[in-house]
Amino acid sequence: MQSTPIVQSDIRILDKLLAINLTVSLWSARRKMTAEDMGGVSLPPEDLASLGSKRIADPESIKIFGTLKARAVSFLDRHGVRFMSGWAIPEDCAGEIVQELVNIRDEFIQTKEDFLGIYDQSIQNWIAKHQQWGEIIKNSIVSPDYVRVRMDFRWQMFKVTPLMKHEDHNAVLQAGLAEEVTGLGRTLFNEIAKTADDIWHRVYEGVTSVTHKALSPLRTLHQKLVGLSFVEPHVAPVADIVDTVLKRMPPKGNIIGADLHLLQGLVCLLRDSDALLIQAQSLIDGYEASTVLDSLLSPSADQSPNTKP
Repeated sequence: MQSTPIVQSDIRILDKLLAINLTVSLWSARRKMTAEDMGGVSLPPEDLASLGSKRIADPESIKIFGTLKARAVSFLDRHGVRFMSGWAIPEDCAGEIVQELVNIRDEFIQTKEDFLGIYDQSIQNWIAKHQQWGEIIKNSIVSPDYVRVRMDFRWQMFKVTPLMKHEDHNAVLQAGLAEEVTGLGRTLFNEIAKTADDIWHRVYEGVTSVTHKALSPLRTLHQKLVGLSFVEPHVAPVADIVDTVLKRMPPKGNIIGADLHLLQGLVCLLRDSDALLIQAQSLIDGYEASTVLDSLLSPSADQSPNTKP
């Protein structure tokens, strides 16, 4: 059995990357409980125990903001790879990525304004719903302006440049950038495996038939691989394997039998980073994606193709 290839990105990939940090601030609508809320009862000291928190607004009324944040994070995960405190994205895709973030931000801002427009009435409705405890809510109400400054959606995008010519050589060595960059390929393959595992459990596990909708998450994953193919030499071959499977699928109708088994085999391969890297190395060594895939799915398959095309 072949050993797993070494995955290491070159510092020069920074020429093709932009770093992006996402900062989304949410208002929790929670305030700390006090002894007064409990009728002034005697409580143990705070280093021993503390009270919990109380909701001063309906959690359903602010749920949308968490949903929009999750949407932005998911979008960046689909198009970039985790890097430093944010994501690394392909520089040539920056325009369309920023446009989608603008769309989500605009929806966040409009939703915030809509929420603040009915904020006072929403609080009164929450108090009315919990009349028995209305006083402990009233004692902690905050103004709409207080809420406004605590809800924000923004990002920062920048170019990362290594300090190769800095006069303090030790500062360059200790900066940690080289370690971040060289590990980017492994991070990407780990993300692929995690995404594929989610796809397996959501779409392919235990089924005997799927619709063409089941191909959508694989197409999204393929798009990410193509966009980040320069990050590490094994990424482009993996994109080729995924593309080969997608092109084998029938143009219409439910996907069953051998075609479904092929999809399931692909997803299982993507879930296993080591096996995936071995197959990617086979393509680098001169095998075709179709040959690698046929070898993988054959009953006697090992971790490498048996015959060269």
